[in-house]
Amino acid sequence: MSAKTILVTRSSMPPLDEYVREIAPLWESHWLTNMGEKHQQLEAELESFLGVPNVALFTNGHSALECVLEAMDLHGKVITTPFSFASTTHALVRKGLTPVFCDIRPDDYTLDASKLEALVDDETCAILPVHVYGNLCDVDAIQEVADRHGLKVIYDAAHALGVSRDGVSSASFGDASMFSFHATKVFNTIEGGAICFRDPSLKPLLEQWKNFGITGTESVEYVGGNAKMNEFCAAMGICNLRHLGEEIAKRARVVGRYRERLSEIDGLTLCAGQPGVTPNYAYLPVLFDPEAFGATRDDAYEALMARDVHTRKYFFPLISDYACYAGRFDSSLTPVAQRVSSRVLTLPLYADLALEDVDRICDVILSVRVG
Repeated sequence: MSAKTILVTRSSMPPLDEYVREIAPLWESHWLTNMGEKHQQLEAELESFLGVPNVALFTNGHSALECVLEAMDLHGKVITTPFSFASTTHALVRKGLTPVFCDIRPDDYTLDASKLEALVDDETCAILPVHVYGNLCDVDAIQEVADRHGLKVIYDAAHALGVSRDGVSSASFGDASMFSFHATKVFNTIEGGAICFRDPSLKPLLEQWKNFGITGTESVEYVGGNAKMNEFCAAMGICNLRHLGEEIAKRARVVGRYRERLSEIDGLTLCAGQPGVTPNYAYLPVLFDPEAFGATRDDAYEALMARDVHTRKYFFPLISDYACYAGRFDSSLTPVAQRVSSRVLTLPLYADLALEDVDRICDVILSVRVG
């Protein structure tokens, strides 16, 4: 890797001495996993930070999502979006549920609630929307449809920790929300995830599912998995949570420079802020209109790669176009998602990205225009 390489993201880490102090007690207790002291502390701190009554930690967000689907005992169809990471749909399919794809909104790329009603039938049991890039879904409209039809709402909030609307945390909407604490996220526990949920009766089910279905010292009542967050990951989360405000502020500065350079360029679209929403600046997606801009998304991607700048076609292809689902879905039924997927590029964004590097990235993007 050259010294000039710019990666699309870079994991945030606390000062080394802070993390060492946090994990030092583990050498006294030798309790390294199975919901120990650090695990319990992080759960409690997240409940306080997010303003929710219930948090369950997991080894990653995908396991958390599979777990809550199983704990809710869902069967049938779940309406979701094809414009997401593989995990969203894979979790449904792995749990025997049938995904039904709804198109997205053209401004923030979240599930289009106005198209939900037509997709609901007698087999529909839930809606699984995604807060894409940290943009919040139209939670009120989605909940209205869900209430009218008696459906569960589970949010894939992997991108949305630290986001709030009118002071209400993204963790508060729907019946449950899944968060990812992967190393690439605004807040990370190295690897990790969580479910925030309303119904307290889910707590023992979630705890048992992630520990092989064990319900007592001599009792295993159902086939569970192994998805426990270890103490070292929890300790990293405790440290990183202390610095989250600073992390988001630094990201905001980087996003501000991108907006200065790119927001007024014909053929480039950057997501506008959402009314009442406090963002976390998780991603910087740019939509390319090749006719207006004079170059395609792929032109920009290749030009940046040639200069050791790594970007991501996020999300491309659509989940409905994955080889593992060949012949099962028709992406032409979600034309907005299809269009966005073919034109979007997420640019490098992390707290320590230098503004001169942002300028370098923007210079390359602008240089690919024809005419």
